[in-house]
Amino acid sequence: MNDAPAPLRVAVLGCGVVGTEVVRRLLEHTTDFSARTGAALELTGIAVRSLDTDRDPVVPRGLLTDDPAALIAGADLVVEVMGGIEPARTLILDALRAGAGVITANKALLAQHGPELYEAADEARVDLFYEAAVAGAVPVVRGVRESLAGDRINRVLGIVNGTTNYILDEMTTNELDFAAALRQAQELGYAESDPTADVEGLDAAAKAAILAALAFHSRIALSDVSAEGITAITPEDIASAAQTGHVIKLLAVAEQRREAGGRAGVAVRVYPALVPVEHPLGNVRGPFNAVLVEAEAAGTLMFYGAGAGGVATSSAVLGDLVAAARNRVSGGKAPSESRYAELTPLGSDQIHTRFQIRMAIADRPGVLAEVATAVAEHGVSFETVRQQGLPGGPAELVIGTHEASESALAATLAALDTLDVVLRISSVLRVEGI
Repeated sequence: MNDAPAPLRVAVLGCGVVGTEVVRRLLEHTTDFSARTGAALELTGIAVRSLDTDRDPVVPRGLLTDDPAALIAGADLVVEVMGGIEPARTLILDALRAGAGVITANKALLAQHGPELYEAADEARVDLFYEAAVAGAVPVVRGVRESLAGDRINRVLGIVNGTTNYILDEMTTNELDFAAALRQAQELGYAESDPTADVEGLDAAAKAAILAALAFHSRIALSDVSAEGITAITPEDIASAAQTGHVIKLLAVAEQRREAGGRAGVAVRVYPALVPVEHPLGNVRGPFNAVLVEAEAAGTLMFYGAGAGGVATSSAVLGDLVAAARNRVSGGKAPSESRYAELTPLGSDQIHTRFQIRMAIADRPGVLAEVATAVAEHGVSFETVRQQGLPGGPAELVIGTHEASESALAATLAALDTLDVVLRISSVLRVEGI
């Protein structure tokens, strides 16, 4: 009879909201995890910045340490949920080079230093898992990297930031303005005290870079992703969207495109966009995430679930921990970085998108003709037009365009701005999901 495998020593770096939930579930379900992995998982320590901070009673104070380097030196598996670039980057590299498998939820680190980490994992022949870095509990990383490995992905479109989705949903359903919706998100723990990374689209951009690299087998840096946030979205934008049958969502979009010379490239961007209310993404409410993957053979698949919160994110972290432990017991290894395609990241002018332009115009005959002429001069064409009077003032004109480049749109807006009949351009939003 074979002897049971030795226990696997697990080190946890960070004990915030996610780290606490990982520790809680790891201790509460020890027997289950041992049965699933084939070896006992022994929590050997939890690295924290301060030993004096008040913590949930579930966290054993005897396992806390402020010396993460010493902790990972004796670990078989390292869970990094501390966030930030440093010291997380150095600690993960040290863990990989020491032969430990690593599980991380650190999207910013992966988006900026992913290639360095992937190469270190390959050289040491150990695992690097990061499901929780993209969409919380939603298993989109494993779906794209493994389940769709035999398919060709053409496009990825999704809501990958629960904080902004909650804010926009509250602005839509409860008619809050941005500031009030943000305060509510902060009170509920969906938004940080400094929400910049979320509301400016930076968090979503990091996740978009990771997803694009997986989907298109190419290295995509954070600097390759153009990002716009939601801070400029107004109640008037929300109301106007409803009138045309849309809701506004912050979307991450990654797709293969053809350059002028015929070579394939990858366009990756994050922006608030109008989505039809009947579209699957139009019905994603609150702090939830959803990612649509369009593949050649599988068609369109949707990954949906909780995208924010310690409990949900801990599910993805522990799922990766179980997979890494199984590999440790069996001698297997997670898939390595796949970048054989080497597709070129495309600039914004090589991306064509539908737009909706909302403007206040003089309410007199001939205005629409003047606007149409200015728009057509720059290669932009109307798809839809809606005009209505505004209370006590001018008329509002809402133009939906066919696909156009960013440069054509910029030239069009500049031309409209010179027209006397255009009193102001109220908003410009992209349109997706048509």
